[in-house]
Amino acid sequence: MKKYLKKFWAAALVLNFLPSASAQQKQAGLELGTIPAYDMQVTYDKTSHIIFPSAIRYVDLGSGYLVASKAEDAENVLRVKAAVRDFEPQTNFTVITDEGRFYSFNVLYSSLPQILSYDLHMMQQTADRANASDVLFEELGKTPPSLAALILETIYKNNKRSLKHIASERFGIQSSLKGIYIHNGLYYFHIQLENSTNVPFSIDFMTFKVADKKTARRTASQQITLVPLRMYKALGEIPGNAADQNVFLLDQFTIADDKLLVIEIFEKNGGRHQRMELKNSDLVKARLINDLHLKF
Repeated sequence: MKKYLKKFWAAALVLNFLPSASAQQKQAGLELGTIPAYDMQVTYDKTSHIIFPSAIRYVDLGSGYLVASKAEDAENVLRVKAAVRDFEPQTNFTVITDEGRFYSFNVLYSSLPQILSYDLHMMQQTADRANASDVLFEELGKTPPSLAALILETIYKNNKRSLKHIASERFGIQSSLKGIYIHNGLYYFHIQLENSTNVPFSIDFMTFKVADKKTARRTASQQITLVPLRMYKALGEIPGNAADQNVFLLDQFTIADDKLLVIEIFEKNGGRHQRMELKNSDLVKARLINDLHLKF
């Protein structure tokens, strides 16, 4: 009888221990995924500014103790200040950027904050990229935004030309498609503009359109506009006797044999517009990007 009692109590102790051990394992696992928060101070009479490495996409404030907004004409600068004086205890807020970076901040009130301006560009260093968490955006599919940004940057800095037959020239301005790349169902178009005149070329806007071959030059009724998901840098001005390049990210697509992809670049207050036409055979020859080493 004693023998059976010992076995009963031993089994009961094991069963009693298992839920506790499981809870501890779950807690430990959750702690491994913790995102460290930045500590900062705010006040009522002054505004704090935070400069992020890329444009701000989402902001969530932990309480009504804070007010925050993006700075005018600066998509990557956030203004933060206290909405009430001497709030207690601390509060928090989070920010998600276009590169998919998730930032967390713990905020304390101070009548005299030691720092009012913060620059988070150091988060762009390789070591930080490897340790940071990515937020996935629907339009980019399974590609983390930080990886898409890195591919855009790599294509831009490599500045290689793999295509030579797709170009346009008008009034001393030449546009050329230097390469088409494909990765995770996304296209990367590498485009260059050369200005051989003394008159600067200011880009007003660009369009990517799928049009019928027969009507591409006569009507817009059969045209489908494709909107780039990302670009390496904002459209700007090409000074006289200079050249510049940019990289555009678009969702994957193909076109029928009777259609063309038309890329147009329009000059602001000018008439030196550029037009390049691609066939489906050009698209399907896009070079594959190896994201392990980014050699392409």
